[in-house]
Amino acid sequence: MKISGFVIVSGIIFLVFGIIFHLQGLSIIGPEESFMYSNPKWITNGIQIGVAGVFIIGVGISVRVFKRK
Repeated sequence: MKISGFVIVSGIIFLVFGIIFHLQGLSIIGPEESFMYSNPKWITNGIQIGVAGVFIIGVGISVRVFKRK
């Protein structure tokens, strides 16, 4: 159970960072001096990182479910 918990927490961290990077690319949050602020590349990067986080969370949940059986 410890491995699946670690994987789920890692996925959540990826998801949160993806959302933050996406919002920085859209000029919604973050300091204006940041290289990510108002940068269209980071809009896409944030989405990709967030999707990776969702995938990692799914893997962690799957491991937890299949370990119980």
